[in-house]
Amino acid sequence: MRTRTGITMHIGELAERTGLSLRTIRHYDDVGLLPATARTEGGFRVYSEEDFQSLMVIKQMKPLGFALEEMAEILALLDSRDALTPSSEGDDKLSGFRQQALTQRAKMARNLAQADEFIQRLER
Repeated sequence: MRTRTGITMHIGELAERTGLSLRTIRHYDDVGLLPATARTEGGFRVYSEEDFQSLMVIKQMKPLGFALEEMAEILALLDSRDALTPSSEGDDKLSGFRQQALTQRAKMARNLAQADEFIQRLER
């Protein structure tokens, strides 16, 4: 199978390439976050390379605590930015999401440092 963007893959290959479960990818399709590019005559989901790239962005957002709705909005904003249709409103929203990600990352770094201290205590 081919789409305008190249060769497509079935959900199993997408799961293998991303390290995500079939269940997770199906869930993202069911809630509309990452709908399959197409379906085969037999009803199997088919994904494009762009879908793979989007899923990798989702995978990066997940540990930062973004809600599914926020993830969908971020993907749309990134797509519009990449399509060279910038908007100041979109840039402002992305800036807000960036700040949210930075704040969450700092919290995660503090937690990781505490975990390292605890591990060192156990090793003594």
